[in-house]
Amino acid sequence: MSDPTRFRAMVVSENEDKTFSRAIGRRTADDLPDGDLLVAVAYSSLNYKDALSASGNKGVTRNYPHTPGIDAAGTVVESRVGDFAKGDEVVLTGFDLGANTDGGFAEYVRVPASWAVKRPDGLSLKESMVYGTAGFTAALSVLRLQEGGVTPDSGDVLVTGATGGVGCLAVGILARAGYRVVASTGKELEKDFLMGLGAADVISREAADDQSGRPLSKSLWAGVVDTVGGNILATAIKSAKYGGVVTCCGNVASVELNTTVFPFILRDVRLVGVATPDCPAGIRATLWQKMATEWKLPQLDAVTIDCSLDELEPHIASILKGGVRGRVVVDLSR
Repeated sequence: MSDPTRFRAMVVSENEDKTFSRAIGRRTADDLPDGDLLVAVAYSSLNYKDALSASGNKGVTRNYPHTPGIDAAGTVVESRVGDFAKGDEVVLTGFDLGANTDGGFAEYVRVPASWAVKRPDGLSLKESMVYGTAGFTAALSVLRLQEGGVTPDSGDVLVTGATGGVGCLAVGILARAGYRVVASTGKELEKDFLMGLGAADVISREAADDQSGRPLSKSLWAGVVDTVGGNILATAIKSAKYGGVVTCCGNVASVELNTTVFPFILRDVRLVGVATPDCPAGIRATLWQKMATEWKLPQLDAVTIDCSLDELEPHIASILKGGVRGRVVVDLSR
């Protein structure tokens, strides 16, 4: 275990000319914010939000210098509260970690105890970061479909952006839960990858992106897990079956949503937003337990790209361009 008085971290800095630079530097525990738990980070993971923070996006991170990383898993080395003890292994996702609070691209983080979940039996620290915020978002999306009455007997469930972190894990979790999953992707060569995760069918991005301008399309989907937004989300809404549920958790295609009321008033379609940062503790614990047991994917290695902190740089550029398949897990011990 490294020394909290001097540890390695990615530091993103704002330059005098308003550009941003990032480098692996040294920090100390005194640089970290106040909090109940000091955690030695074993693993983190790369999310789209991390890449935005690492690029100086003020909509994600207001003040620099800053250490990104909205996910972290590791061991408690100091605790001010009775719920956690030194030596406890914990998973940290959501809340303000990595946004405006220094995050998991560092060997140590300090956080409020309410941000931590004890590592569930059935998941290693590394496996918990293969899931991370992406897996938790996928799991919460599936939960919202189930709460909306979508069952495996209801019909096909579409997953858009299916090779991305949230998308591929949603495909796997839905398949584990017994659903017939149709995966949409713009990467034609990834069909075998998605079928290996449990997709029953794979369609092109174009097939999920109706440009006709019609307010309604053929009824196709009992449920949709949309990870991209924009016109693909609008297409999913107008292609949902009567009583269908469409979840929305991303905006890489666009933040704009142009649709009509017809899917809602003629087909009883429901659009459900999925936001994980402030998800209540009870739901958070329940979903982590599901991911460790009935929803645990046997193919986790297949969706994982391993790297060290020093090897993270090219993956940041790749995820911003939509080039990452699956999940990039950062090993802080390397």
